[in-house]
Amino acid sequence: MDAAGILVDALRAAVSLEAAVYALAAIGLNVHFGYTGLLNFGQVGFMLVGAYGVAATVATYGLPLWVGVAVGVALAVVLALCLGVPTLRLRADYLAITTIAASEILRLLFRSELMRPVTNGVFGLQRFADSFYSINPLPERRYGIGRLTFGHDRLWATLVAWALAAACAVVVARLASSPWGRVLRSIRDDEDAARALGKNVFAVKLQSLAVGGVAGALAGMMLAIGQQAASPDTYVPAVTFFAYTLLILGGPATAWGPVLGAVLFSFVVAGADTLLREAIAAGVVPGGVLASDQVGAVRFALVGLGLMLLVVFRPQGILGDRRETTLDAG
Repeated sequence: MDAAGILVDALRAAVSLEAAVYALAAIGLNVHFGYTGLLNFGQVGFMLVGAYGVAATVATYGLPLWVGVAVGVALAVVLALCLGVPTLRLRADYLAITTIAASEILRLLFRSELMRPVTNGVFGLQRFADSFYSINPLPERRYGIGRLTFGHDRLWATLVAWALAAACAVVVARLASSPWGRVLRSIRDDEDAARALGKNVFAVKLQSLAVGGVAGALAGMMLAIGQQAASPDTYVPAVTFFAYTLLILGGPATAWGPVLGAVLFSFVVAGADTLLREAIAAGVVPGGVLASDQVGAVRFALVGLGLMLLVVFRPQGILGDRRETTLDAG
């Protein structure tokens, strides 16, 4: 087996655009779940409106890319209001049900014939980010070390995505150490006590949902820009659960836990995929035991097993504090 190839594939995934996108999505979930205790199972819905906010603004209406970014952020805030106003005064599980249902409704709506004039239905929108790549300061060549290389446009999108992830992590860290962040923690730990102290729990929850939703929208924007495509079937519920996986891996209620979790999650998943395929090709794993078309499912089963062990033995994640994992869902 090609050990160097396995390592290169794993490292490429760990620093990829997709890893940065997952980090951004998980930073938003960290605000929701880690700091506030909100069970948002529809973060991919915020990613969807962010992606189509950019794509439709540019491809359908012919407006500049920066207007699309503003539209995507605005749509994330509107979605947070639409989800939060009817549910945040209820139990936490109502928000979980509402958010996962809303994300699927949005996906089906965006791929429907009704929305085809705006979203192009199941075919999605393509080639709308040329203005983003036109400001790429990197000369046109490949960058990297040895077999770990990237094209100049791909590297540009990846660098911007990681810069956004780092900036969002810093902003969340500052917010978490502010009086507003302490109110978030108090709501997570004991909502009734926070309310008894005169805090407007509903308003703060709504603010938290909007802030985390904007981070999710930025994740969707960068994924769409990086792929030069926005397709509704990219934004399926599994994306949210992957984001939760890496959040728990890195550590909820920590500034850099989502970033570390995204890097490790991407490294392990890509490494396991290449390792299993190499093992099948080399005959180490007999074809009768595992076929190459089954590798995708098996690698996520292994990740799920690892997550189970992590939750049992270190529920606070790698960087987390066990005291921060308490969730009041009452």
